[in-house]
Amino acid sequence: MDNVLKTIFLVDDDMTNLTIGKKALVGHYKIFTLNSGRVMLNMLENIVPDLILLDVEMPEMDGYEVIKQLKSKEKTAQIPVIFLTALNNEETELKGLSLGAIDYITKPFSPPLLLKRIEVHLLVEAQKRELMAQKRELLFFNNNLTQIVDEKTETVVELKNAILSTMAELVEYRDEITGGHIIRTQRYIKALMDAMKANEIYANEVSFLDEELVLQSCQLHDVGKISIEDSILNKAGKLTPEEYEAIKNHTTFGEKVILRLKEKTMDSDFLDYAQTFAVAHHEKWDGSGYPKGLKGEEIPLLGRMMAIGDVYDALVEPRPYKDAFPHEKAVDIIMEGRGVHFDPILADLFEKINHEFGRISDEIKG
Repeated sequence: MDNVLKTIFLVDDDMTNLTIGKKALVGHYKIFTLNSGRVMLNMLENIVPDLILLDVEMPEMDGYEVIKQLKSKEKTAQIPVIFLTALNNEETELKGLSLGAIDYITKPFSPPLLLKRIEVHLLVEAQKRELMAQKRELLFFNNNLTQIVDEKTETVVELKNAILSTMAELVEYRDEITGGHIIRTQRYIKALMDAMKANEIYANEVSFLDEELVLQSCQLHDVGKISIEDSILNKAGKLTPEEYEAIKNHTTFGEKVILRLKEKTMDSDFLDYAQTFAVAHHEKWDGSGYPKGLKGEEIPLLGRMMAIGDVYDALVEPRPYKDAFPHEKAVDIIMEGRGVHFDPILADLFEKINHEFGRISDEIKG
């Protein structure tokens, strides 16, 4: 196993941030603290880091100009960049992501969270490199060597799934109280799909769904939470109206992230499903949900399914503002929402298989 420490550049004009960041990362990574974008660009002549933590607001040359220069050169274009910023608005984050940043971390940052997000992103980058190596190998082999091609294709799919799972886990790491939420909701969706097939519920719609892609894509239903400030996402008390609006925006932000991915890939079916999950899982049957206020069967089937799985999981897991509810009470609450919050047909099906939801919850604890 490679025990050589990864190299990270921490670029910020604020000495306090440099000191805090270095203290958090030293011992885990080989860390270089640099007080300007110009100094960092000069340093790149001699050292190419594995990841760059880059402040957005700096004098002389801001983070946006720095990343433009990084992405313009072959030697530095593939270095992952995470922006550090005190700015918290959708426009700012979308600008950074469109320029090639892989994430945003708001300041002041939490050292443990900083470490975890760096760990996850370095894992993603390693998997991406391995995936590219696998693709190059596939091109090398003769197309007639069916067995070899099949084996390599399976490996590529496994790597794709690993990267997808890591992306979903990145969102979970930001939300300190929802560990296991992604895998549990994925299992709830499978339980619902199996029951729908067995009972011929919405049979026509279900027949057109690719179950494997549905189960992969549902992991991204909360990807928009990456846009929410940590202080709001993990707040123990009641949210203010403004904070609740920020929470609600994770649906539309998630949709925008997936739309940008769709511009860069041919995997449209998978991303179509992911987009639906991201934007529709907080709609309500009576039209009182968000972000679009859709009503009844205007809400896509996948959104109606995830509404049940997402709410059930929120009820039976502890949150800063409440203790975990017993399974029986969670079932009662969902059935009270039949025809109001939830599709009545799916609510009845949930009641029929609620023991399966309980088993999944018990098996996969956060």
